[in-house]
Amino acid sequence: MNIYVSNLSFNVQDEDLKEFFAEYGEVTSAKVITDKFTGRSRGFGFVEMSDDAAAQKAIQELDGATVEGRAIKVSEAKPREARPSNGGSGGGAPRRNFGGGGGGGNRW
Repeated sequence: MNIYVSNLSFNVQDEDLKEFFAEYGEVTSAKVITDKFTGRSRGFGFVEMSDDAAAQKAIQELDGATVEGRAIKVSEAKPREARPSNGGSGGGAPRRNFGGGGGGGNRW
């Protein structure tokens, strides 16, 4: 089962995240998501556990727990939604290219 963990302290690393959940069962992976440009934590991560029952117990007991002074949120991860491939132009009207100015007529 894949678990979503949010409101993490920026000091929490992958290993820390793994340790939080290890007491509930086998953790197959633990990843704190980082900003691709700065490498700094984005304050959330994902934990994968092999046993669904252990994962459910971890979710129930760790949701709202205080870690490094912050109340973390723990829930079952939802599948990632497909993102629009048009660059996210916000719904409404299609993109239009109005181009550059015209030639201004015949100039002899």
